[in-house]
Amino acid sequence: MNDAAKTKGKPKPVGTEKSDGARQRQLLFYEQATPLSKERHAKWAVELGRNYAFARSTNSVPLTRVEFARAAQEYPIVFAGPETEPFPLAVLGLADRQNLFIADDGGWSGGYVPAFVRRYPFVFTSLDDNQTFTLCVDEAFSGCNEDGRGEQLFDDKGNTTRYLDNVLAFLREYQAEHLRTQAFARRMATLELLEPMQANVEMTSGQKLALTDFKVVSRTRLKQIGDTALREMFTSDDLELVYLHLQSMQAFTGLIARLPKQGEALDTLTSTTPSSNKAE
Repeated sequence: MNDAAKTKGKPKPVGTEKSDGARQRQLLFYEQATPLSKERHAKWAVELGRNYAFARSTNSVPLTRVEFARAAQEYPIVFAGPETEPFPLAVLGLADRQNLFIADDGGWSGGYVPAFVRRYPFVFTSLDDNQTFTLCVDEAFSGCNEDGRGEQLFDDKGNTTRYLDNVLAFLREYQAEHLRTQAFARRMATLELLEPMQANVEMTSGQKLALTDFKVVSRTRLKQIGDTALREMFTSDDLELVYLHLQSMQAFTGLIARLPKQGEALDTLTSTTPSSNKAE
C-alpha cells in the first residue's frame, strides 16, 4: 500500500481522468484529491473544526455495513449503482444537490455523521483494481494550510505525525469495511432481493419532490428465498442488515420534517416504477 506518493511539479489531481463508478463514488465531493507526500506537504496542517459545508450539495453518501444500526435511526438506507454492483447509501436530501443535515453555519445537524463524511479531506485512491492504495488529501479543502492551524501532517524530521498515523488507521479500517459492504450488496443483487423504488413528496403549496434511481430489499422476495439462503443470511448477519435497511425507510418522514417550510407535506409514496434518471 502506498501511504504517500512522490510528485514532480504540479501534481495531477486524482480522479480527473476517465474513471469507473466506484472511484467516482469514493471521490464524491473531493475537488482536488492529490497524493500526499512529505516533499509537497511537509509544512501542511489540517484544521477540521465542525464545518461540513463541503457536503452541502450532496444528497446521499455511501454507507458501510457497520454504520447501519446508527444511521438507520436518522437516514433512509437505500441501494444504488449498477445492477450487479449496488452499494448502500444514506439519503441526506429529497432533491438534487440538497443536504438537509447541513446547518446555515456549516454544522451537521444530525446525531450521526457518516464515516464517508468524517474521513474528509483524506481518501484512499487506487488505480490498479484495489491492489495498492495511495493516501490523498483534497487540497481544495479550506482547512488545509501552511500556517500551523490545526494538526500537522509531518514533523520536523519528515516523519508522519500521530495525527496522520491515526488518519491512516481510520482509512484502512474504512477501506476494509467498504469491501465487506460491497460483498454484502453483491449478495443482495445475486439473490435478486432488490427492486426499484421511488419516493414522491407533494407539498400543500403545490411543490412536488421525487427521489428516484434507488432500490430497496423487497419484503415479498425476502419471504420467498429458500431455507439454505435464509440460513446463510442469518449466520453472516446479512439478515440483520436487511432489517435495519427496511426499518430505515421510516426515516423518510424525518427528511420531510427537515424540508424548508413551504407548506405541509401532503403525501409520501414509494413505488416500483423504474426511473430513467441516474443516481448521483
